[in-house]
Amino acid sequence: MTQNTTPEILAIGRLGVDIYPLQDGVGLEDVATFGKYLGGSAANVAVAAARHGRRSGLVSRVGHDPFGRYLLRELDRLGVDPRLVAVDPALKTPVTFCEIFPPDDFPLYFYREPKAPDLNIDDAQLDLAAVRGAEVLWLTATGLTQEPSRSAHHTALAARDRARHTVLDLDYRPMFWSGPAAASEQIEPVLGQVTVAVGNREECEVAVGETDPHRAADALLERGVEIAIVKQGPRGVLAKTADESVEVAPYFVDVVNGLGAGDAFGGALCHGLLSGWSLERIVRFANVAGAIVASRRECSTAMPTTDEVEAVLERIR
Repeated sequence: MTQNTTPEILAIGRLGVDIYPLQDGVGLEDVATFGKYLGGSAANVAVAAARHGRRSGLVSRVGHDPFGRYLLRELDRLGVDPRLVAVDPALKTPVTFCEIFPPDDFPLYFYREPKAPDLNIDDAQLDLAAVRGAEVLWLTATGLTQEPSRSAHHTALAARDRARHTVLDLDYRPMFWSGPAAASEQIEPVLGQVTVAVGNREECEVAVGETDPHRAADALLERGVEIAIVKQGPRGVLAKTADESVEVAPYFVDVVNGLGAGDAFGGALCHGLLSGWSLERIVRFANVAGAIVASRRECSTAMPTTDEVEAVLERIR
């Protein structure tokens, strides 16, 4: 990947197919029709950033199967450079099903056995020039769950050398770990190698042992993070640096599917960081972006444009 094509935002991690019901309020056993979408947290963040006009790239893997071909095509269609997405010769492309019980119950069922291809990302797959050259590097805790992905993440962080806008999404998914202690053991050492950390209260508890938003943010800052962002659900979002604290109230919508909101927040956060905005403006923008996606059924294809977010912000000013 040459200097001219280095992504502004490079995400590393999960990529798969989301199979979402087109009926609400019923279990999967009773659903008759489904929609198929690109999914996976890292991939969704890259798509969200691309919707704001950013050059986005993704490091991941898919299987040598029709779903893998679909994802490579869909990444390109949605504006994400797929050249660092490898095809794994042995593992199948993962599929995720969800159930939709608005406004706040969206069970997820991951089919990633015996192992998802994105956990086979290895050092040889990394383009270290792109890792160093990207203005934002986005990593998720899921990538630390297994080898060789874990080692590849550490290689990327070493090459990055705490460059500005090195972001860790705390992204704790209990089904991917043997327990919270195992996750804490892997996440804590990484906090000193990133400059931005993003997570909800449960994820902060796993990472630093704190659920109170202010104490959690302070604990993240103490470990070397420069910007700590704690999502508080219906209480909004807290963002802290060494000399600034910002709390933004939630933007309420009629929730259809809350699963993509965090990824929309992440892509908007990346856009705001690169735009040089104030911390408050970044968080307000990201908060609304997440809410917009929560009001829509799908995730990747529901990511809002900058104009859509700005229109909402203008209305609520």
